[in-house]
Amino acid sequence: MKTFNVLTIFPDMFKSPFELGVLSKGIEKGLFKINPINLRDFAEDKHKMTDDYQYGGGAGLVMKPEPIVRAARKLKSTENSHIILLDPRGKTFNQQKAEELLQYESLTFICGRYEGVDERVRNLVVDEEISLGDFIITGGELAAMVIIDAVARLISGVLGDETSTQEESFLKGLLEYPHYTRPHEFEGLKVPKILISGHHQKINEWRLEKSIKTTLQNRVDLIKKSALDSDVLSRIKKRRRLYVGLMHYPMYDKEKNIVATAITNMDLHDISRSCKTFGVRNYYVINPLPAQREIANRVLKHWREGYGATYNENRKEAFGVTKVKESLIEVIDEIEKAEGEKPLLVGTTARKRDDAVSFDELKKLTFEKPVLLLFGTGWGFSDDMLEVCDYILERIKGYDEFNHLSVRSAVAIILDRLNIN
Repeated sequence: MKTFNVLTIFPDMFKSPFELGVLSKGIEKGLFKINPINLRDFAEDKHKMTDDYQYGGGAGLVMKPEPIVRAARKLKSTENSHIILLDPRGKTFNQQKAEELLQYESLTFICGRYEGVDERVRNLVVDEEISLGDFIITGGELAAMVIIDAVARLISGVLGDETSTQEESFLKGLLEYPHYTRPHEFEGLKVPKILISGHHQKINEWRLEKSIKTTLQNRVDLIKKSALDSDVLSRIKKRRRLYVGLMHYPMYDKEKNIVATAITNMDLHDISRSCKTFGVRNYYVINPLPAQREIANRVLKHWREGYGATYNENRKEAFGVTKVKESLIEVIDEIEKAEGEKPLLVGTTARKRDDAVSFDELKKLTFEKPVLLLFGTGWGFSDDMLEVCDYILERIKGYDEFNHLSVRSAVAIILDRLNIN
């Protein structure tokens, strides 16, 4: 039987939460037990003190080390319990951690209060520190209840349907698909026809599609954290519609004059390699000067069709996503024809903008609409050019106020931050 010990000054808090629902049935079946332990029973002074003022001054009390260490050591000696301190410093709890904790027959949670526990508790008895998230609650008891619930429901026999845990949110890196029950129609809204078709393969396909869509709309960050099935990940990648454009006009020069800049070899080679690496659909080099475009096209032809194609096949593959265009309008038209709708224009700048869209927000947008991510050369885009954009991406923040990355570096960093692997 799995045991959940809880070291707390409020043991009565753990009575009612587990007297109802499926967990109460798991306790009745003897699958696990919850054992609240009153820390005051391990205090030796006549007042049963478990807290005191902190050394060095400051507001708030700190929980004393003696009762906690005594209680934890007793559990270590009798049950070889895994001791967990619930603390903001710990790693954030998630479904993967719940599955990891399932391996221990005995778990013990230390519930802090006030300003926390004496630091020596960490050093002497704690095996692991866990946090529920970046918010503050009055004590560790509520956090312990949440973790116990998440772990206990994974114990075989606790849930009525053993398949329930196999298709749940977070378990496979995707949020769950929508669920429906009777009645068939409610306030004009009907259950999707596919769910009453009896065609199980099509139903599973519908559910997977809905899971992918819901995850991309609400928690695209989950995809990067999860080890998804390769077929599912491939399907998700195909949904992303990200394009990159490198513009050479209208750009500022050092004196704030609007100029057209030259295409460099690094503009072609380095950015093409980054775009291919991070799954960009097409990389557009945009320059209004015919002579510049001619030089760029000669370089591309050498690596695609000439001696370079046999000399370096990787470079040939990288240049497969690269196109040279005269104007932004020409690029927008080409993307619109391919996608069936105009792309969102997203500008980049090293300047701080209060209205900037975040990397996470842009990542989400790339799955909703075609996105043309625009990079500037010279000393950056003119103000008028940025006004044309639908969004401006947040700047890359460096170690301090120095912020003068090359455009090649900026492209690689930004594409990495938008990556879903």
